[in-house]
Amino acid sequence: MFTHSISLYFSAVFIWGSTFFAIKFQLGEVAPELSIAYRFAIASLILFGWSLFKGLPMRFNRKQHLWMAFQGLFLFGLNYLVIYWATSSLTSGLIAVIFSTIVLMNIANSIIFLRKSASMLMIVGALMGLAGIGLIFAPEFTNFTASNNSLTGIGLSLLGTFIASLGNIISAHNQKQKMPVIQTNAYGMAYGAIILLVAALFQGEPLNFDLSLAYSLSLLYLALFGSVLAFGSYLTLLGRIGPEKAAYTMVLFPLVALGISTIFENYQWTLSSILGVSLVLLGNIIIILPKGFMRSIVAPGKN
Repeated sequence: MFTHSISLYFSAVFIWGSTFFAIKFQLGEVAPELSIAYRFAIASLILFGWSLFKGLPMRFNRKQHLWMAFQGLFLFGLNYLVIYWATSSLTSGLIAVIFSTIVLMNIANSIIFLRKSASMLMIVGALMGLAGIGLIFAPEFTNFTASNNSLTGIGLSLLGTFIASLGNIISAHNQKQKMPVIQTNAYGMAYGAIILLVAALFQGEPLNFDLSLAYSLSLLYLALFGSVLAFGSYLTLLGRIGPEKAAYTMVLFPLVALGISTIFENYQWTLSSILGVSLVLLGNIIIILPKGFMRSIVAPGKN
């Protein structure tokens, strides 16, 4: 059981860390809206097939379908569209680091929309994360110009992460309403694909497909591994080791993405970027620490 949980954990970390680089191969002939629609159409079909094979209930009322459509729009649509746009301006590793701030955005949105409270530890972790982002991109902020593509990429990455966080809030709402996760995501991915397909056609984008090996393989990888298997591994982990420990995947996957970016995209490390990445990761760790953890260290003999 332990060995299997470890394999699931590192599978999710590696797959999610590598998807940001795979997105690079999706840019080119096919409009981002269509590439994302293809990705989630394939993933949705896989999840529908699995649900039918397992005999899972697939009937939902209109209100539930509306919420699943919202989930599709924010979690499997708009957020990825903005991230795809950002990919043309930043290396995949840096986008992954920015995306890891979804941990603190989830907290902010939970306070706003779910009326949850934030501890001082969470606030400290969030501030460390923001300071880390500032250090990583200090050169871009210093050399600010209206035509600076890096700043555009930073803004788009943060926007995409915020939209994804809103999608997480909607997903949390759906789970509170006892809507099953696998079927909800199957429908959500289908709705996301349909919305982006309609958006592409409305904009007059040609309904085309890139038959190159790089595009086709990266699409299948993103659909099967990035959208189905990694998510399935994460869900299984949630049930086995709990949400607190499973959340540490958000800490490790940027390291995988940065490693890939260093090897394949010639990302250059600086002292500022090393300190910045360390602050972001440490901030995320502090945010997802179990309640009472620091108290147990300071006063281990007290309850």
